Amino acid sequence: MAKDKKLVEAITSMEEDFAQWYTDVVKKAELIDYTSVKGCMVIKPAGYAIWENIQHELDRRFKETGVQNVYLPMFIPESLLQKEKDHVEGFAPEVAWVTMGGLEPLQEKICVRPTSETLFCDFYANDVHSYRDLPRVYNQWCSVVRWEKTTRPFLRSREFLWQEGHTAHATAEEAEERTIQMLNVYADFCEEALAIPVIKGRKTDKEKFAGAEATYTIESLMHDGKALQSGTSHNFGDGFAKAFGIQFTDKDNTLKYVHQTSWGLSTRMIGGIIMVHGDNSGLVLPPFIAPVQVMVIPVQMQKEGVLDKAREIEQALAQAGLRVKLDDSEKSPGWKFSDQEMRGIPVRVELGPKDIEAGQAVIVRRDTREKIFAPIGELAGRIRETLDVMQKDMLERARAHRDAHTYTAHDLAELKDIADNKPGFIKAMWCGCRECEDALKEEAGVTSRCIPFEQEKIGDVCVYCGKPAKKMVYWGKAY
Repeated sequence: MAKDKKLVEAITSMEEDFAQWYTDVVKKAELIDYTSVKGCMVIKPAGYAIWENIQHELDRRFKETGVQNVYLPMFIPESLLQKEKDHVEGFAPEVAWVTMGGLEPLQEKICVRPTSETLFCDFYANDVHSYRDLPRVYNQWCSVVRWEKTTRPFLRSREFLWQEGHTAHATAEEAEERTIQMLNVYADFCEEALAIPVIKGRKTDKEKFAGAEATYTIESLMHDGKALQSGTSHNFGDGFAKAFGIQFTDKDNTLKYVHQTSWGLSTRMIGGIIMVHGDNSGLVLPPFIAPVQVMVIPVQMQKEGVLDKAREIEQALAQAGLRVKLDDSEKSPGWKFSDQEMRGIPVRVELGPKDIEAGQAVIVRRDTREKIFAPIGELAGRIRETLDVMQKDMLERARAHRDAHTYTAHDLAELKDIADNKPGFIKAMWCGCRECEDALKEEAGVTSRCIPFEQEKIGDVCVYCGKPAKKMVYWGKAY
């Protein structure tokens, strides 16, 4: 995450340069700042407030399913990380190691957690003894460190915030049920709270989490046609349990290994919100998750009574449960309108002397710029209705965009043509062979995004090799 070369004076058009548009938005909306720690970012108040709302809503949904929050150390001894072979091999290139404690070399180097499976396994090995101790359904909110070579604000940084759930169960069936349950929690959250439609499915063996039996994912499509893995849920079976000796005495008085799951969603979803909903004026935040839902902007506030009425409206809206702010700065109304739009605040209320005289105010939607005239006494109700409609419209607009940029390929030539000229998801049949998956990445630049739960039979043969197909897969270029 190198230092930006210039201060953002205007937002680059997304049609001109989507990557620069994204950087301009996160900087100009004051979501992040760069740091002297290469690859790491400061999440500023406006950005962190979005994460707080994500965290609050996800946490509520987790707890409704019986999840309890815990916190484990950020350090993992090398010997602990080495216990699960596939897991450590999968994360080895991204691990940050600590070799000194103060002025003394450590007897055993420790890593800063890239993820916490091994720590939870070590904990469960001492915490679980009987079937009565199960299930263990835990989650922690924390940061993790992965030494990424190429970084980008929110989407990929060396330290990022997330939640990671880690559960232990008596049977394989219970573990699979929990794995799918949490994937559905993520999918519902993305669609209902973030207004981001998702595709639910299973990752191929190549793309699954290191050490997992199965990885399930929700995939979303950004405005530029690239995919974003938006949340994952992993079924570990009893592999980790055997590596770490996590056994319990079952009802039949025999020792058995637990079956485990893990699932996570991170601050990269803030990047997803930006890239799904943003426009050339800046952010467009879904009302449900927006830290500020309403900005009250007085027009000609130097005139008697305007500022007082604006403050009165602000207080009334706050008492009605809306997240509201008043812009009483000395800047011009036009500047304030642009600033509110750039920051993605869902609606603004414009109020001037003529509006007060008419007993009304103007509600302006951020997404469509639609103006709604409402009596001052009915503002709270009308704004609430507007926010609800806007939330639904944003989801439908994003779904329509995704569907319009989802294509079908029947052979390699068709797939390559789509990949080169039509950014988006590509649905194509696959034989299940790793060689074909690797070849598609090499020759067409696409990766398997997921094997969707809702299967379609596009054809009978693999899009690459022509052999009998087993599954329909979503392919695409991704962040």
